[in-house]
Amino acid sequence: MVAVGGTATDPVVLCRRQVALVKPGISKQPYHAAAGMELQDAERFLRHCKGVARTLAQTGVRETVAELAAQGFQPVACAVLLSSGRPTGELAATLASHPAIHTAEGEFYREALRHGAESCAIPVTGFKERDIAALGAANLGMAEDELQRRIAAFGKAIGPPWRQDEKLATLAAWLVLAALA
Repeated sequence: MVAVGGTATDPVVLCRRQVALVKPGISKQPYHAAAGMELQDAERFLRHCKGVARTLAQTGVRETVAELAAQGFQPVACAVLLSSGRPTGELAATLASHPAIHTAEGEFYREALRHGAESCAIPVTGFKERDIAALGAANLGMAEDELQRRIAAFGKAIGPPWRQDEKLATLAAWLVLAALA
């Protein structure tokens, strides 16, 4: 999770944090784990995992909101990166297809994060991950290589590690910031 403030032309990374969406002892890949279960057991297991992920996401968002409040900031929007995969279908069909399992797991965690933000009354916008660099360049009025240079500079300012997921989250937050301007 990355919070961005400032202006659309001069954004600043306010904080970043990893939000754990699984507890120890619960699979990080719930759909993979459910694939070996009877359908009713899989449904029950996935409902449990969903509840845990939503609770942890809500806690993570609340902690981030508190951290930002201590710095004098109040979040007004949230961005979630979306996949380019096909929507998942019925659970039985999903569990029978390894690619569908991966898609379902991505959606599972995105939904938990969306729930966490919305439970804190923070509106959520989604951006397809594969389109975000081009969208960022177009909406922010700069070439993609300049955009990548600016995002890399954020990492230098806040220190390592500066992973790809953090860079993408920063760009998504920057786009929301620009849209609010």
